[in-house]
Amino acid sequence: HMTPIQQEALPLLLQGRDLVGHADTGTGKTAAFGLALLGRITPASQLPGALVLCPTRELAEQVAAEIRRLAWALPNTNVVTLYGGRPTYNDRAALEHGVDAVVGTPGRVLAHLKQGDLDLSEVATVVLDEADRMLDMGFIDDVSEIVGYAPRTRQTVMMSATMSEDVRRVTSDLLRDPAFVSVVE
Repeated sequence: HMTPIQQEALPLLLQGRDLVGHADTGTGKTAAFGLALLGRITPASQLPGALVLCPTRELAEQVAAEIRRLAWALPNTNVVTLYGGRPTYNDRAALEHGVDAVVGTPGRVLAHLKQGDLDLSEVATVVLDEADRMLDMGFIDDVSEIVGYAPRTRQTVMMSATMSEDVRRVTSDLLRDPAFVSVVE
């Protein structure tokens, strides 16, 4: 059975709408955006079709694992995680073998973009997961710069457990006519 955030957000995401999702932690936000982004990628691509930015490497690993689990029926779907604390050459090697979805932290993703290791020109979906925490941690400039590497026609999704004024302000800069879904109890 779908959770409330999945019931409300998934149909809008499948239509290609930009979306701001507001729901408590552990309510199924990752499955909602994960299923939608998997529907927009082409498995076995050389360039990524989706990018998910997370505030921490722990969350990036969790999100990547969930997307891999959801992609079990899509053969040759390659999900790569990019985050600090390990050598960049490992990331570079993974990216060179082709990638369908990138899940990472803003600092490491931006570093690979600036080094020319990562090409976002084919990205159909950008997700900012735990946008509130990324703002609190001071990543907004990096996030804005990263999103600038993706096509203007992309779908942009922001998921957040809290809906601060800062999160609302960022939506107007990064999203186009977003749908707002809030299922906080």
